Amino acid sequence: MLGMSMGLFIEGAVAVLMALTLGYCVILNRRLAALHADRESLRLMVGDLITATNLANQAIKELKATAIEADVTLSARLEEAERFGIELANHVNAGTTLMQRIVRVTNAARQAPAMPTAIIAANTPDALVREPNREQNKVRAALEQLSAHVRNRGVAA
Repeated sequence: MLGMSMGLFIEGAVAVLMALTLGYCVILNRRLAALHADRESLRLMVGDLITATNLANQAIKELKATAIEADVTLSARLEEAERFGIELANHVNAGTTLMQRIVRVTNAARQAPAMPTAIIAANTPDALVREPNREQNKVRAALEQLSAHVRNRGVAA
């Protein structure tokens, strides 16, 4: 009987181990099913990540192209602004020079003796009366030339 009880005990132990193995197989099966489901969602996630990476790369390329175009445009505008600045400085210098010439002419005109021509005509011969008029005419001609020069420069600019 002892042989039979020992056989029964071993058979029972094997049955319990088989039940535990079967339970463990069920648990593993559920985990594998969950892993396969996660694998599909992971595959979708990787696909979305690849799509997002491609879109980001395309956006970066377009951004680089836009930056290069903006740089070229900005460089052209800066060069044009520098040219205008130089031209403006030249015009300012020319205007300053012209104003200095006008100041010199007006100062010379103010410093010239302003004697009435009637007094000069009564006291001097005709040749001397014509000399001051000639100098006044020179001053007037110089002023007219300067004003014509200013008008011409204004038209040219």
